[in-house]
Amino acid sequence: MAETKLDVKRTLKNNTMMFVLVGVMILFEVLIGAKSGWNSHLFAPANITNLIRQNTYVAILATGMLLCILTGGNIDLSIGSVVALVGALAGVFIVTWHLPIWLSIVLCLLIGTLIGAFHGFFIAFIHIPPFITTLAGMLLWRGVATIVLDGKPIAPFPPKYLSLFESFIHGKGNSALDMVTMIVVAVCCLVFIALEVKGRLTKIKKGYDVPSKLAFITKLVILSAVIIVVGLFLALDRGIPVVFILLAVIVAIYSYFTQHTVPGRYLYAIGGNEKAARLSGVNTNNVMFFAYTNMGFISAVAALVTIARLNSAQPTAGQNYEMDAIASCFIGGASAYGGTGTVSGAIVGAIFMGVLNNGMSILGVDMNWQRAVKGLVLLLAVIMDVASKKKKGGKN
Repeated sequence: MAETKLDVKRTLKNNTMMFVLVGVMILFEVLIGAKSGWNSHLFAPANITNLIRQNTYVAILATGMLLCILTGGNIDLSIGSVVALVGALAGVFIVTWHLPIWLSIVLCLLIGTLIGAFHGFFIAFIHIPPFITTLAGMLLWRGVATIVLDGKPIAPFPPKYLSLFESFIHGKGNSALDMVTMIVVAVCCLVFIALEVKGRLTKIKKGYDVPSKLAFITKLVILSAVIIVVGLFLALDRGIPVVFILLAVIVAIYSYFTQHTVPGRYLYAIGGNEKAARLSGVNTNNVMFFAYTNMGFISAVAALVTIARLNSAQPTAGQNYEMDAIASCFIGGASAYGGTGTVSGAIVGAIFMGVLNNGMSILGVDMNWQRAVKGLVLLLAVIMDVASKKKKGGKN
C-alpha cells in the first residue's frame, strides 16, 4: 500500500507542471472574465485555436533546443536569426523567383541544416564554447537576413504555400461539433494508451521496475483527459490546424528518438557526465555536432511556419525566439546542467509561455511587465532545478 502511494505521488510529481499550467489557465480565465463582465474567455475555442497557432513555432524550437540543453546545459542563441534568414530566403525563392514550392521548402530545410552544421563544426571539433559560437551566429545571420531582404519585407505568399501551414482539417458541416476532429482525438487516445501499455509490458518482460498499476492508470487518465479536452476545444472551432499535426509529428519523432534510441540516450549521457561518456566509448564530438546541426534543421522548420503565419518574410522576424525556446525547456523541467529533460516537458513549457503571453495580452498588461513576469518565471524554474540538484546531492 505504501509503495502504491509512493508511485502515485511520484506520478503526480512528474506531472506537476501540467497541474501548474491548468491552474494558471483557470486563474487567467477568472481574471479575464471578471474584467470583461464574462464577455471574454481564455477558454473560448477560437482563442485556444489561436493559442496553438501562435505558439507552434516556440514548441518546435523548444524541441530542438532541448537536445542542445541535454548535452550539458548548452544553448543556441542564433535560432531567431536563422529563422529570419531562412524565412528571407523562402520569400526570395517563392515570391521573387517563383520557384516550385516543394523545391523552395527543400532548399530552406537544407540551408538551415547547413547553418546548424556550421555551428556544430566549431562547437564540436574546434571546441569553441556554444555560447560564443551561437552568439556570433546570431549577429551574422541577422545581418545576412537584412541584406537578403534589403531591409524590406517580402509579401504576400501564394495561397498554395499558406495552405500547407495555415489551413484546417475539419468536417463540421451543419454540426456545432466537428466530428472529424473528435474521431481523430479518439484514435490518438487509443494509440497513446496502446503504446503506453505495450511499453509497460515490455519493461516488465525485461525485468525493469515499473510504477504500480494505480500510478500507471493515473498517468493514462491525466494525459488522455488533456488530449480529449484540447480536441474538444478544436472541434468547437474550426477543426485541427495543419500546423498542429506537424507539431504532433515532430514531438512524436523526437520523443521516440530521445527515449528509445541509443543516439538519443547519448545526449543524456553527455549531459550527465561527458568525461564518463567519452571513456565509455561515446563519440561526444559527433553527438554535439548532431545536436547543433539538428537545431539548424528545426529552426528552418520554424521559419517556414512563421512566414506562413505572418504571410511575409521580414528582417525583424524571429526576435527573442531563442529566449522563448530556452525558457520553455527550463520551465518544462530540463536541467540547467544538462542530462535531464523530456520533449513533452519542453512542449508543456512552451504552452505555459504561450498562455502567459496570451492571458496577459487579453488583460492588457503592459509589454514591459509581461517581460518581467516571464523573466521571473524562468528564474524560478532554474532556482527549483538548482535546489533539487542540491537536495539530491545532500542525500547522497
